[in-house]
Amino acid sequence: MTQNNNSKIITPEENESFFSFPHPVNEYSARTVAGITMLIAGLSVSFDLPLLLWFLFYEFTARVLTGPKLSIVGSLTTKVLVPRLIKKDKPVPGPPKQFAQTIGMFITLAALALMYLLNLTGAAYILISIIVIFAALESILGFCAGCFVFGYLMKWGLIPESTCERCANLVLPNSSLNS
Repeated sequence: MTQNNNSKIITPEENESFFSFPHPVNEYSARTVAGITMLIAGLSVSFDLPLLLWFLFYEFTARVLTGPKLSIVGSLTTKVLVPRLIKKDKPVPGPPKQFAQTIGMFITLAALALMYLLNLTGAAYILISIIVIFAALESILGFCAGCFVFGYLMKWGLIPESTCERCANLVLPNSSLNS
């Protein structure tokens, strides 16, 4: 904790940058966001609703840059759905989840480019179908493909040690990760 000029104690949460991703994250929130993402992406492909791709791109970008702060789906999930319906907390490392969101952001951006710049709607929807599959794996089975890749990038030394330490040193009171 630090103090500002008015002698008010500032907690680490208050000192956190607006443009930051939470660490740790609640696994139940991540899985709920993935379920909503799966639904939105699936609707876009199933009913040929290309405007939903812009919403997906916004959502992924907002979550990558600010966590749930600017994300409609992230805020709904962390402030309403999980606290009121699921009522569970399972802390997991944030950096792999942010990496997974970044992959989703770039896949959605590529789909938008295919659709609007190259007029390749079918190819765009194939990319979005990949998001549907991976979001389903996260939401239903708890398997985060981006986190899996992140783990290998750490193993191969392509992720900085400081990030590895943040993931390896996740110790929280009353956390099942401490056992």
